[in-house]
Amino acid sequence: MVSAEINVTTSSERSRMKTQIEFSTNLPPYQLLKSSAITRIFAKCARNLSAAVALTWLASVAPCQDASRMDPAPADTHESRHIFGIIPNYRTYPSLFNYQPLRSGEKFQLATEDSLDRGTFAMAAGFGGLGQLTNSNKSFGQGAAGFGRYFGSSYGDFFIGNYMSEAVYPSILHQDPRYFRRGTGSGASRFGYALSRVLWTQRDSGGTQFNYSEWLGNSTAVAISNAYYPDQRSAGSAVSKLVMQVGVDAAGNVLKEFWPDILRKFSKKPHDQLAAGAKR
Repeated sequence: MVSAEINVTTSSERSRMKTQIEFSTNLPPYQLLKSSAITRIFAKCARNLSAAVALTWLASVAPCQDASRMDPAPADTHESRHIFGIIPNYRTYPSLFNYQPLRSGEKFQLATEDSLDRGTFAMAAGFGGLGQLTNSNKSFGQGAAGFGRYFGSSYGDFFIGNYMSEAVYPSILHQDPRYFRRGTGSGASRFGYALSRVLWTQRDSGGTQFNYSEWLGNSTAVAISNAYYPDQRSAGSAVSKLVMQVGVDAAGNVLKEFWPDILRKFSKKPHDQLAAGAKR
């Protein structure tokens, strides 16, 4: 039996939040080794918890901004192509000011850029390596050949998910696949906004709508993945993969929201120089 305890204590100062998270997990070693199924479940939970901790940390370091003190002005449409030099950042737009919808061809171009980016290959290698480490698909085997199967399957998840959720369904349903940064308000409100974008998105005609593209796109990708995951074809595995893919997108939204703040906070270089460096 897995037990987890999370204590969150938050105190506000003038322009930042400090969040302390204490997490403890009690899992008897004999239970962890009892079956490969428990090992897989533990690994997936660990990934999700790690992502949650990372997201909360980002929220805590983001400086709070008062929206009422900011005058509306056209946003700078320049965006760096990578976050931390590796995570793809093609779909981020600074704001909804003077909104212009994308054509269908532009949506497919975004999906292509995301899918063929070096960061996508790196993340596929990371998830593939974790899958091999936990032996989540025994039929893939071990060694270099086994890693190749894990890597190819992980990359297929990203590739199919990107095209389905960023191009195919957005074109059919007339939804915008981009992330529109909020940029103003408290760190907590921006954090909540970023997470909510996996549930709500911009329509091509204006206004917001449930993000059908996100959920239908990733659900389709999970269904297709049954063809190359022979050991994970149960309903439980499908739900787990769907939640993981949507969780990765939610984590990416938080990074996109706070990326300019992180650049300003951790470097003395001007923002334009940092953005130019991240563009490489």
